[in-house]
Amino acid sequence: MPPAPPMSMRCGCFDLKTDGPSEADDGDTSRFHQVNFDRPFRKGAKVVVLAQVQTFNGVNTPGIRIAEVNEFGFKIRLNELVGHPDGKLKRYSDGHHKEETIGYVAYECRPRKEPPPKNGNDVD
Repeated sequence: MPPAPPMSMRCGCFDLKTDGPSEADDGDTSRFHQVNFDRPFRKGAKVVVLAQVQTFNGVNTPGIRIAEVNEFGFKIRLNELVGHPDGKLKRYSDGHHKEETIGYVAYECRPRKEPPPKNGNDVD
């Protein structure tokens, strides 16, 4: 098997807080924070972003919502728990969340040139 091509990756960290109720409208990213990569990925690249809260500065669990990922960056928001018990919108906290440090890594997805191994192991 030929060696895998070099992987294109970006990473970073930043501080983020939420000043308002948790977002509950599908697709509304107007209150998300824009993150731009230090260098864009190649034009048209399919990018995967993994982000994680690095600190513990508030008792309500901050979920991370990521949207609009492209070769230049992504949008992100801390979104405290929201659910739809019995089909009705319910916010389980006030949505305001203290500043947390967010760490992220972004990779370019590259299509496989051969099918995955039959043993299910996708690691080269």
